[in-house]
Amino acid sequence: MLGACASSPPKLPYPAFIQSDELEDVFLASLPGTRAKQLAGDPQRRTTSNRVDLPASWQGTSGGSPGKSLEIFVLSGALSIADIELGAGGYAYLPSGSLGFNLRSGAGARILYFVDDEDPLAVIRSPIIIDSKLLDWESTSSDGVTVMDLRADPGSGARTWMLRIAPGASAPWESSTAPREGFLVSGDYRHSECHMGEAQSWQYTPGGYFLRPGGTVNGGPDSTAATASVWLLREKIASKTTVHDGCQ
Repeated sequence: MLGACASSPPKLPYPAFIQSDELEDVFLASLPGTRAKQLAGDPQRRTTSNRVDLPASWQGTSGGSPGKSLEIFVLSGALSIADIELGAGGYAYLPSGSLGFNLRSGAGARILYFVDDEDPLAVIRSPIIIDSKLLDWESTSSDGVTVMDLRADPGSGARTWMLRIAPGASAPWESSTAPREGFLVSGDYRHSECHMGEAQSWQYTPGGYFLRPGGTVNGGPDSTAATASVWLLREKIASKTTVHDGCQ
């Protein structure tokens, strides 16, 4: 009820209920001439999560630093990676050692751009460039909830996937042992975080973001989609999900 009565998102000790449009613009040296919203990052390790707007007639490279991997997801517009054009829903994973692809956007694009440390346990060592519209959604144990894997590394357990929630569908109280990062691609979705034994809820709209620590209980009966909602989710290590009886 505290979340429902509040006029602004609840304050939590980790990023949640973030609206990317409200963040300040930052400069990305790896993508000059663009506008970026930094969602998360570690300056010392040079890892970062960003929403980036590419202007029309923009050209660059996948750049990056040695020992880093790169993930790109196209939210709108079109982006060419090498000779492959990706529209909305396009996804690319470029592991360390494969960086340096030419990037181009004729009419402009909005993308998600993630730079991570190289994972020594990763088995996937070749680039992945795919159109998610060509992949199938798979059912889950929750009614109205389907998933689509974009990358699932059998060595490290790292995973990037899409989660689709039908209108009216809700999520159970659950926790993951791994930190989980999420960006709402489309829809209108309410979610709850369990903090200090109290449910804190807020409405996510497109561009909403969270970075939830491992072991954090979230979801519950108040977590529901007002309209069909699609999330892009990431976990960098192997995880186990546990369903809980309530916010505890």
